[in-house]
Amino acid sequence: MCGITGFWDTSRQISADYLPIIVQQMSKSLIHRGPDDGGSWVDGEVGIALGHRRLSIVDLSPQGHQPMISADGRYVIVFNGEVYNFPELRKQLQSLGYKFSGHSDTEVMLSAICHWGVLEATKRFNGMFAFALWDRQEQVLHLGRDRIGEKPLYYGWCGNTFIFASELKAFKVHPDFQPEINRDALALFLHFAYIPAPYSIYQGIYKLPPATLLSWKGCGTDPQPVPYWSAKTAATSGVACLFTGSENEAIVNLEALLHDAVKMRMLADVPLGAFLSGGIDSSTIVALMQAQSQQPVKTFSIGFHEQDYNEAEYAKSVAQYLGTDHRSLYVTSDEAMAVIPKLPSLYDEPFSDPSQIPTFLVSQLARNHVTVSLSGDGGDELFAGYKRYFLARSIWQKIGWIPQTVRHSTAKVLTSVSARRLNRGFEPINTILPTKLNLGDKLHRLAGILAVSNPDMMYADLVSHLQEPEKVVIDSSHRTPTVFTDSSFWGSLPNFTERMMYLDLVNYLPDDILVKVDRATMGVSLEGRIPFLDHRVVEFAWQIPLSMKIRGNQGKWLLRQILYKYVPKELIERPKMGFGIPIGKWLRGPLRAYAEDLLDESRLRREGYFHPQPIRQKWEEHQNGDRNWHSVLWNVLMFQAWLAEN
Repeated sequence: MCGITGFWDTSRQISADYLPIIVQQMSKSLIHRGPDDGGSWVDGEVGIALGHRRLSIVDLSPQGHQPMISADGRYVIVFNGEVYNFPELRKQLQSLGYKFSGHSDTEVMLSAICHWGVLEATKRFNGMFAFALWDRQEQVLHLGRDRIGEKPLYYGWCGNTFIFASELKAFKVHPDFQPEINRDALALFLHFAYIPAPYSIYQGIYKLPPATLLSWKGCGTDPQPVPYWSAKTAATSGVACLFTGSENEAIVNLEALLHDAVKMRMLADVPLGAFLSGGIDSSTIVALMQAQSQQPVKTFSIGFHEQDYNEAEYAKSVAQYLGTDHRSLYVTSDEAMAVIPKLPSLYDEPFSDPSQIPTFLVSQLARNHVTVSLSGDGGDELFAGYKRYFLARSIWQKIGWIPQTVRHSTAKVLTSVSARRLNRGFEPINTILPTKLNLGDKLHRLAGILAVSNPDMMYADLVSHLQEPEKVVIDSSHRTPTVFTDSSFWGSLPNFTERMMYLDLVNYLPDDILVKVDRATMGVSLEGRIPFLDHRVVEFAWQIPLSMKIRGNQGKWLLRQILYKYVPKELIERPKMGFGIPIGKWLRGPLRAYAEDLLDESRLRREGYFHPQPIRQKWEEHQNGDRNWHSVLWNVLMFQAWLAEN
């Protein structure tokens, strides 16, 4: 696990003597991603500079140092991540006459590229990675990213200089970087709580999409990423050619794949462990780890004193049964809130999934004992684990048959009275109930769902935080394309549930979940590995009939059958909990002063990114208990905090 950066000054405006100084400063900004070693390589004649920070995981010797040059001298690479199948590739290349001086995956990657070429070699890599490869012979710069998007890679232009890095921090160090906020990306952020690829918060700077290669020769039009693998193809091909074996055969096949995916990700020359929440996904990964380990696996969980957010006791029970070396850390609200000032620097661009806080805390706990930690991310998207899949399906079954004109008319009636007035009208009912219903909020939410024309747009509405964010962000557009607005992304998936899972696989998973995990782990110099995202598992998951994933109103049926071989059912079966924190409550209490400062009306007006009135209205309604706007307000606050930091 590492941090990579570099640039290509095609205009040769930067002196050759200054190139190494700049790239070393850029690399230094990524030292948290690689505290063990650093290096740079430059070619002053062409203006190319590559920088690297190393977190040593495999081959701790100097033989694993980067930037690394291929044995024939043609290629120079900087690489972030792990290629897990490098031992097999190494044996294959040795049989073809290649020799190796060390035992790092980077050296194997270079030999594979020498033998098969960049595209064909990348197709053979099983892992999580982002790399920059300089071809000295052809004078071409190649950028590549793993299939699902576990490892980040940004790129763009600073004047005439092409620049890339694992994080935006490195861009800010380059003397030609002139940051300009992308207001359309800011609107997307308010909509999703993250900025989806290929956009970034800065104008002209992009995220390289997962499963693509970008090659640039230093002239001509802007280079376009080219796919070497397709999640859409994996999904559509899978459902078109479903697994036809029995349920027992499906269990055996999936268990064998997961067993191997876990085994590959347990290869390390440093201490290794796993995150354990006690849920289906993390428990399955830990069970398969412990089954392959002669020593107790080190496992880690975070506990909260608020019972609605605490899974630590469940994790402890699973750990005791499996015999892991388990550690739980119970944190107070004050300790959790102490993380908030670190978030703008940690995440480097606006990001507001509140589970970023416990994810950072459990990463910090794990880093005190290990350098690598496996997690169970990806199970929900592949095996239908999210509650919203069942909710959306149920809602559309109830309303989809109603003529669209009738639904639109009903939506207009429901929104003719403000949600605030409706909530206050229902206040007498709330006085006799244990919790406040906020029926006005629910009716307005229902109106938004009724107004949509198809189930996919309904799902987009369900997962959005703010409809029409262009009415809040000054000078933003509402036409920025995403996977939800362009049906060409969807593929030919006839089943609504499978379309929801696919949309999450290509949007929510890489741009929210994997960003959260990468920044939280790398922020404490911890390598996170995710077995469910082995592309063989992803491809097989799409071949599994939906009937083997969902039984009744419960997902992950097939995963559960595997887990029950290792852990008693009664330790696992319970309502699914989110990995969250009580943001709404905190905003009305201990975070109120912090938020008031960032949401001050004169401050918003002076900064010029948001129309103050709708934000102030939502803030006041939230404080009064008239509406629950915590998700929208947290999005705005995370941008405001990021803006103050930057």
